[in-house]
Amino acid sequence: MNDRPLIMLDGAEPRLTKASLAEPSLAEPHAADAGDGVLAGALTRVLADPGVSAQHLRLLRDGRENYPAWLEAIRGARERIDFENFIVADDETGRIFAEALIERARAGVRVRVIYDWLGSAARASRDYWRALTAAGVAVRVYGPLRPSRPHWFVRDHRKLLVVDGRTGFVSGLCVSDHWTGRDGIAPWRDTGVALSGAAVGAALEAAFVETWEVATPRRGSPDVRPLPASPVPPAQGASSVAPPAGGSVPVRIVHGRPGDRRLYRLDLLALATTRSRAFVTDSYFLPTRAYREALLDAARAGVDVRLLVPGANDVPTLPAFVRTAYRELIEAGVRVYEWSGPMLHAKTAVFDGRVSRVGSTNLNPASWFGNLEIDVVVDDARFGAAMEAMFAEDIAGATEIVLADKRGAPALPRPVALAPPARLGGRLAHGRWRESAASVGRVLVSAIAQRAPLSRLEAASAATLAAMAAAGAVAIALWPGIVGFTLSVTLGWIALALAIRLVRERRRGRIAERRLAAQTRRLLERLRRRG
Repeated sequence: MNDRPLIMLDGAEPRLTKASLAEPSLAEPHAADAGDGVLAGALTRVLADPGVSAQHLRLLRDGRENYPAWLEAIRGARERIDFENFIVADDETGRIFAEALIERARAGVRVRVIYDWLGSAARASRDYWRALTAAGVAVRVYGPLRPSRPHWFVRDHRKLLVVDGRTGFVSGLCVSDHWTGRDGIAPWRDTGVALSGAAVGAALEAAFVETWEVATPRRGSPDVRPLPASPVPPAQGASSVAPPAGGSVPVRIVHGRPGDRRLYRLDLLALATTRSRAFVTDSYFLPTRAYREALLDAARAGVDVRLLVPGANDVPTLPAFVRTAYRELIEAGVRVYEWSGPMLHAKTAVFDGRVSRVGSTNLNPASWFGNLEIDVVVDDARFGAAMEAMFAEDIAGATEIVLADKRGAPALPRPVALAPPARLGGRLAHGRWRESAASVGRVLVSAIAQRAPLSRLEAASAATLAAMAAAGAVAIALWPGIVGFTLSVTLGWIALALAIRLVRERRRGRIAERRLAAQTRRLLERLRRRG
């Protein structure tokens, strides 16, 4: 048991104190039974993936473990490198990776790189990409601004590296000095996984090709050689990862696509079926109501549900929205922690010490429904134990948010009745309103109507939301023409994109009709000659 800082959330003045809290239960996962086969089948159905066998699997923490493993694999590549990331920065870290990729390209290795336009636009210069393409690296950009593409909010958020079709890495890490530390600031906290095997490599390469085929080649980017007929064996001395306890591990590679909800459905399934504990880490936590209710229902059923989120965020206004959900979660028995470092960027979860996920998907609609994402789902008790141990280490460096009783003492969260209570904070008497209203709305209504006292965290959230509303009101009042012009341009852009799409589709239809007619004429001519 460790002494850990607490922030008490009550109706009066919250205080920062310390209390002795029990560590997460790291008991062995339940014994295998008939239900395990049902769970495996459900995972296959939800993820549309029967799974592949990873010969080696290793959990990697932060940039200090991920980056050296990535670079070792890149420098040992003999045949091909496929590298895809949301952010590639032109800083010390980015230049180290560029040098490694350029060296391999000049050595005859086929190197392909995909970066996201929005993620990297202000972080990497044209000279950075010119140096890569000049050395023979094939570079493509996902989602550049175009008249035919107004949906700039759909991004390539994947973090993926595949080397020689056998060694792969999936993580939440981008390529930037944020993950190594700079100017005296500690590195960002993040998690990745290294895995190998021909089946795994094929699955990861298939995910890469999905993006490659729709991404835009940079000017000067060389043509790439076709894939070899079969994967090459790993080179002697190349990067290798150790299995948790020997043998192969079943994994599923989840390709997040716009409009796809597979990882979202996975978490809902896992929260509905977990028996004892669910430990979730996320960097940009803005869940849907259905996801929040899944957390609440699991906690009310007696599951040890714990949520770790950043205390400080690189999106400054985001904590104001995240913290509005705390009270409802904690009252149901969910234990909420805020990371005490500069930024928590990991996106992981482990359920019952058995089913785990690591990857790029955040718990918000943009990641679930809009972006290209990639995650690894592992159904293995050994890997689950490593995930739980990492989570225990993380919350040792975090601050727990708890409710205070009337005397101001921390009231430790505990499981409560499964039926949702009809009152919130002793003030809101209508349970149906509570079930349907968003937490942001609850804080705003409480602040405006004075229905319930606000804690310091909730008051800070309300102040941020009020400032944002005031800024919007001032902008509309002072610059109505600019606001109207922006709206007009946005609507016009959408109309132009639709018109371009319609023209292109009509042109493609006409070309297809001409080709079909020509083929029909040739076929009839052959038949006449034979007849």
